[in-house]
Amino acid sequence: MVRFDQIGTGLNPPDYLADSSRTLADMFLTRVERSPARMAWMRKVSGQWMKVTYAEFGAQAQAVAAWLRAQGLGVQDKVCIIGSTRPEWCLADIGGLLAGCVTVGAYPTLAPMQLAYLLEHSDASIVFVEGQAEADRLLEIREHIPEVRTVVVWESEAVSVPKNASDWFVSMADVLATDAGNFDARAVEAGIDPDDTAIIVYTSGTTGPPKGAMITHRNILEMLAASSRSIPNDRDDFGLSFLPMAHVAERVLSFYGRVHAGTGTAFASSIAAVLEEIVEVRPTVFGSVPRIFEKAYAKIMSAVEEAPPARQKIFRWAERVGRAYVQCWQQRQPVPWTLELQYRLADRLVFSKLRGVFGGRVRQFITGAAPIAYEILEFFWAAGFPVFEVYGQTEATTVSHMNRPGQVRLGSVGRPLDGIESKLAEDGEILVRGPIVFKGYYKNPEATAEAIDDEGWLHTGDIGRVDDDGYFYIVDRKKHIIITAGGKNLTPANIENALKASDPMISQVHAHGDRRPYVSAIVTLSPVETVEYAAREGLLPDGVDRDALIAALTEDPTANPPGLAETIAAVSADPRIRERIREAIARGNEDLARVEQVKRFVILDRDFSVEAGELTPTLKVKRKAVEEKYKALFDRIYDEDGFAIVVTGA
Repeated sequence: MVRFDQIGTGLNPPDYLADSSRTLADMFLTRVERSPARMAWMRKVSGQWMKVTYAEFGAQAQAVAAWLRAQGLGVQDKVCIIGSTRPEWCLADIGGLLAGCVTVGAYPTLAPMQLAYLLEHSDASIVFVEGQAEADRLLEIREHIPEVRTVVVWESEAVSVPKNASDWFVSMADVLATDAGNFDARAVEAGIDPDDTAIIVYTSGTTGPPKGAMITHRNILEMLAASSRSIPNDRDDFGLSFLPMAHVAERVLSFYGRVHAGTGTAFASSIAAVLEEIVEVRPTVFGSVPRIFEKAYAKIMSAVEEAPPARQKIFRWAERVGRAYVQCWQQRQPVPWTLELQYRLADRLVFSKLRGVFGGRVRQFITGAAPIAYEILEFFWAAGFPVFEVYGQTEATTVSHMNRPGQVRLGSVGRPLDGIESKLAEDGEILVRGPIVFKGYYKNPEATAEAIDDEGWLHTGDIGRVDDDGYFYIVDRKKHIIITAGGKNLTPANIENALKASDPMISQVHAHGDRRPYVSAIVTLSPVETVEYAAREGLLPDGVDRDALIAALTEDPTANPPGLAETIAAVSADPRIRERIREAIARGNEDLARVEQVKRFVILDRDFSVEAGELTPTLKVKRKAVEEKYKALFDRIYDEDGFAIVVTGA
């Protein structure tokens, strides 16, 4: 039987290392010494999962470090890594740290000139890349990055480069073949100061060029030690890695966190393979961005709508029972024995089957980066998915606040980590102070001074509130606050979450209304639900295969397979869909104050995407980019009489 106050606790505490380590290199070397036979990771090779121990990981990482030192790199020199989430990323990262270097991650989705800026600004001299796409991008910008001396390619056997550029490239296999016998990792580590920069993480740059946040060894070790006291690991914890390593959460909290705890992970073969491989590896911890949970919730609710009436009735009964059970827990009230019995039955009939989709063993789901609607959180906890919301930012070394086992307030981001101070400024901005606050922005003292005040408080840029028990709640980004023409301050995240939760057909909502008389919104349709609707209603364009589309979207929810754009365009023009979205917005408006309610809306004929510059790599909407891109459309909403719904191909 589920006991929410016990969910997420670790039964067998690991041998934690961050508290007793000087640097990340020290922590890694100690892990290899103490846990040589423990599995660090496994990956799929020819259909079979192949395991690598910490001893093997250590030997390979030291080979990378020895090679870097042989290239003349030393303490605080910069190494950049560009590629998908796979073991080679970790080898390049740890190898760079063992060599005393600063490692810099870059998203493989960056446009060529964005990548050129990052490489030039960071002073990277060695770059590790995955394969052909990354190699081609570097060749395209080579004249803009004269400081890059060598490019190490992980998949060199599958990469073709011009003959006149072949001397620029080295294979990862050759790097790993380096004799590390004369490389003294401990001696190099002794020359690293704990307050030296360990990694540079570049922000998204929504208000100008990206800024490189310098995060020190001490920052990371302090955060790891404090976070594991808040959400303890189990010695036998196991993860599934697929989120981008260039993002601070996957790299610091997940990867370095595994070294800290001595646990392992499976590297997904691809994003498309996650749903299949999660059942194979059965992780116990699972970290993801809020958008994934929102999509999962929408998919579940859409599937229920398509189920036979009898199954729908059972599901809706189980959902009501589960939500009532969660509400008793959240209100700290005893659970009536009748509800207890009903919940046990609901769990056996419905919820246990849902948990099987994630392998059936996950005891901790960790999420952050953006708020999740309360209704969605409540449902997942009812179904036995313990989703712990956390809060932080790159400049606070990933995490500063956490919900923790036995101390969960749904909708909050929990309390500050041990040893971390946090308070609200007069305008409601969340401030953070402590050893996790970053060193500053690389080559940008002005931006550093804006971020950290004279008293050491990091100004997060997020507006929040705190309840009487010290739980923090995120209201919205300070720069996202809408101030209407009537002077009312509104938080778009509130509005957007209420509308997204009102119908699984809705994928994204962007609320607009700054200096406007009322709130309007752009609405996008959920691809999977749209394809299903088109198939039912005979709206699939000629030649479009429903099963192929669903298969592609199930494998990768961010995919844009052939035929999808035409299908969404056809469905978004359907008057019944317009009416359905109108009704959904009316339902969502019921949970909002009158001044927050959306009066007019637009349905786009496609979903927001990373490629179109509307989403970040972690699937958060880029508010400024959307505001700029659709400015003319918003003007029409307010300027044209009777303008209520438009489908646009913008």
